[in-house]
Amino acid sequence: MASTNILSLIGWSFLPNLVTGWVQSIYYGLTIRAGDRKPAPNSPRYAEHRRRIHILVVSLYLLYTIYEADYELRRASNYYADLGVPYSATERDIKSRFRRLAALHHPDKVMSGTGGGSTADTSADYFMHLKTASDTLVDPARRFAYERFGPTIASWQHCVTIRDYVGHGAQILVPYYGFAAVAMYVLGLLGYLDWARYWRWLTLVVLCVFELHTVTRPAFPPVLDQLVNPLLTHFTTHPPYLPFQAITLARKLSITLYIAFSQIGPLLLPPDQRGTKPGEAGEKALLQNLDRLEQTARGMDADTARLMELEMAPFVGDAEAISSMRSKLKEWLVQNTIRADPMVRDALGRSLQKRRVDAPAGAKGNR
Repeated sequence: MASTNILSLIGWSFLPNLVTGWVQSIYYGLTIRAGDRKPAPNSPRYAEHRRRIHILVVSLYLLYTIYEADYELRRASNYYADLGVPYSATERDIKSRFRRLAALHHPDKVMSGTGGGSTADTSADYFMHLKTASDTLVDPARRFAYERFGPTIASWQHCVTIRDYVGHGAQILVPYYGFAAVAMYVLGLLGYLDWARYWRWLTLVVLCVFELHTVTRPAFPPVLDQLVNPLLTHFTTHPPYLPFQAITLARKLSITLYIAFSQIGPLLLPPDQRGTKPGEAGEKALLQNLDRLEQTARGMDADTARLMELEMAPFVGDAEAISSMRSKLKEWLVQNTIRADPMVRDALGRSLQKRRVDAPAGAKGNR
């Protein structure tokens, strides 16, 4: 599993860019006629085509990794499929099925029919696998643990009850998500996971809650038992998922989504904001808006100065008229400012409310 994840990370690091270049060359070969000029590598049109093709390539590679993870789960099979019994099989059904399979694959019978050799060794291994599967599914506690943690429970020692298995599984589960959270936090501080940071943390929390709910409940999770498995069995030939298979697939999907966020996220930004972090992009847009506002204010000041010069043109050379106009204008501005002040208007309103409406002319005072 670790080698598969490493290969997947290596593939994500260079394959999308490599395939994007190939697809773009093929696209230009099919859509541009002979003799016509192709877009220059540094032109906006070339960059836009590369952006769209790269998003398409990453999306298809994402779907492929999902299919690959599902294929690995189906190839690994499970105890129910190996014994040929449904998930709802009873203890009696499992024992009866194992007896029939044991009669066909018992090592003594195979050795007598083939005379020994590698075929007998393979049959003995397969028989032991069937016996392990039967013993696991017959025991209620081991069956519960197998459905939620997979075949690794065979190596868990000192586990007898369901509580023992859940406790042992929690000892593996908590460090896994703790390490994942610490790794995401450290990488975020280093600036590697700035794109879709909220969705990464949300995916991690949802996955953790789903896994905790799955391994601690006596029944299959509702989303698996009532939605996913019925759809698979009714509309496809795909076998239904066991809880541990759904958890494995969900973990693989979460890792794939994290990488896809990093690959596609920057490409969804406007061209002038690509190559910058989300916070820096917002700060850059704010500075640009402030610059535009400052330029607009300067333009309005210049227009106002020109209008004032036009209005004062008839009085050029008449110092007395200009002085009188300035004093009157200053008085008008002061009075208008005072009257527009909310506190002054409120005080005037309260004063008018206190006036005596029925007082005779010339009367003084208020109510």
